[in-house]
Formats: sequence, structure tokens, C-alpha cells
Amino acid sequence: MEITAMIMKDVLGLIMGGGRGTRLYPLTKKRSKPAVPLAGKYRLIDVPISNCLHSGIDKISILTQFNSVSLHRHIFQTYRRDMFTNGWVQIWAAEQTPDSTGWYQGTADAVRQQMVEIKNSGIKYVLVLAGDHLYRMDYRKFVQYHVDTKADITLAVQPVNGLEAPELGILKRSPDGEITSFIEKPDPESLHDLESSPGSEKPFMASMGIYVFSTDLLAELLATPGDDFGKDIIPQALSNHRVMGHIFDGYWADIGTIRRFYEVNLELAANPIFNLNLPNQPVYTNARFLPPTDVQGASLKKTLLAEGCSIAEAKITNSVIGIRSKIGSQVVIRDTIMMGADYYETDEHHAENRRLGRPDIGVGDGSIIEAAILDKKARIGRNVHIRFLPDRPDSETDQWAIRDGLVVVPKSAIIPDGTVI
Repeated sequence: MEITAMIMKDVLGLIMGGGRGTRLYPLTKKRSKPAVPLAGKYRLIDVPISNCLHSGIDKISILTQFNSVSLHRHIFQTYRRDMFTNGWVQIWAAEQTPDSTGWYQGTADAVRQQMVEIKNSGIKYVLVLAGDHLYRMDYRKFVQYHVDTKADITLAVQPVNGLEAPELGILKRSPDGEITSFIEKPDPESLHDLESSPGSEKPFMASMGIYVFSTDLLAELLATPGDDFGKDIIPQALSNHRVMGHIFDGYWADIGTIRRFYEVNLELAANPIFNLNLPNQPVYTNARFLPPTDVQGASLKKTLLAEGCSIAEAKITNSVIGIRSKIGSQVVIRDTIMMGADYYETDEHHAENRRLGRPDIGVGDGSIIEAAILDKKARIGRNVHIRFLPDRPDSETDQWAIRDGLVVVPKSAIIPDGTVI
């Protein structure tokens, strides 16, 4: 059966807005995971929404509950549909109802609490997506596979090696594509029973946290106990439903930790396996109408540079420089993610900064920044040195933290002149 544009319009894209995001803290101190900036100008949520729009899915809902204000603002500012469009991009926030009085308890429980809205949308298929992954997928092929194989449930799966497998949900996939077993984060001892392609470089199949169900079956499955798809619903369904695995072998990154967030961003700058520059498949984001970046004598190498920046005579290597970043003279930035700012400071702002004795937003003259993540609106003074020290233990102060060996300066933090970290 051929998937037509009309059938894809009968698919709801349901994106998980994430919980507390503790593994991405302190980037999630004031925002939800999907709202975390990516590649200097995007947010993580832009990836699944863009994939949906390119795949012909025009009904998209995001399930949110924790630190969701900035995410809501971004969605409303970016994804506005006009009155002549049948589709929509909606926020479905956790709420108290006569049937539910608590927060979402997991991915499956979040969907369960919104089943009334899902049924009211009148769609046939529900495509469940994560809000913190980087990949480019044509969901039409995914839904086509689901229909062609007469599946009850279909999972997107990716081949992985034995080192990656213990951190992921691993499934056993038969030659015809059917999933026969599924274990979330299996012990290394049990991996030999889960090989789907014995002898290959990547013998294991990992769940990408992407599922497609018919609406009726989804309602039936969620009528039984279980708060999480990977831990509860999918393993329970294997015994009496046809669960298929659709192989996706393109680039995919689960950006669930500070270290992985850092690595993925620098990969985009230094060796971009994931191509952001595809004219026919752009990653959509807020159209900010920023001016061109102003570079005055700086040296940039392997750097992803967003628009609206002002850079003096600095030396920047293997880094991501986000929107509206301001970098002073004689600054050295290496192996660093600088997220930029949400607004430009005016003369009045600068006068207030002087009165309060705090640096302007950006990186001040003479500072050296190595292996760091500078969140939005961070104020780095003059002659600050953020050093790379291997094997640093995790720690935290009021203005900076160490996570996975990296220095993270949280949103709006202040690092005074001359500070050494």
C-alpha cells in the first residue's frame, strides 16, 4: 500500500517534552530539555518538529510539564499556522482533570493523560517522538513500513555496537523485522542473547524512542498499568501483538547528558556528520531577523558561527558561537559552546552594569575559555581563565558548575574580572 499525502495527514506527531532533565543540569535549571539551544541558533525541539513538517505531518502536539515557559514561548513564536492551514502545532501541558490529578509519570503516562485530546483530533495513527534527539528522518518511510508489514506497533531502531548497547533500550529483531524481546539498558552479561546481526560490527538494535501506533490500539494498551513505553508498554505488548522494528541507519544522537550535548555541538562545528545545510530540508527555528555577524580581525577555525554576533580581535577554535554573542579583544576560545544572548544590551544596560560592578553579557577582553559551555546571557569579565583540567570531579557554585569534566556557566551567571576556574 502506498502512503499518500492524505494518509500522512491522518498521522499525529506527538513529541515528548521531557521531565526534569537532571542529566543536562544546569542547562535545564531554567528550561526544559527540548528548549535547550543547539548549534548556536536552534533549540532541540526544532529537530522533531522540522522532521514532521518535511514528512507531511501537519498535526503536531508537544507534551510539556517541567520548566516549560521558554519552550512554550519558542513554540508560539516560531510555529504559527495560518487560517488556511488544516494542521496545527499545539502545547499539551500536564493539567489536573477529573480523571488525573498528578504530573506525567513517564512517557506512556503522559500520552495516557492526553488520550481525550488524541481521540478528539480524529487521526488514525499516533507517531510518538522524543524531544531531545538530533537526526533527520523521513517519517513517511516509517509509516509506510508500519502499514506494509501489518504491524500493531512499529519502533524505529538503529544498529549499535557492544559498548553503546548497555546505555540504550536493546531489542532482538528477527530476519523478517519482528521484535521478539526488548530490554531497557541491559546488563552486559545478557547482551549475547540480544544480537540481531551476529558477526557484524554493530550486532545490536537500539530503540530510538520513536513509535507508531494506531489510535485505537494505543488507547487499548494505555488502559493497562505502565508509565513508560520502553520499560512497560512495549515489553508487555510483545507477547500478543505484532511489534516490528524499522531500521534507521542515518545519523542519530540522543542528547541526554552534558557530555553528549557538548560532543554533538562540537561535531557540528569541526566534523559535521549531520548536515545542517540542506536547502530542501532545513531545520526550522524562530526567524529573528538579526543583522550579519561583525568580525573585526578575529581568527576562526572549525567554528560554527551564528548571526548577530560582534567579535573583536579574538582567536576561536573548534567552537560554537551562538546568536548575539559579544566577544572582546585578545580573547581565546577553544573547544567551547557559547550560546549567546536573547537580546542586545543598550547604552542604558551598559551604564547599569558599570553601576552594579558586573560585566556586560559576553566574553570580556583578554579572557581565555577552554572546554566550557557558556549558557545564554552569561557575563564573563575581563582576563577570566576557564581552564581545561582532565578528570575534574563534579561540583557546583552559585555561578558555575563542573559536569562530566566540563565547566558549565549557567544562564545569566556572572564571572567577575580576573576569575580563574
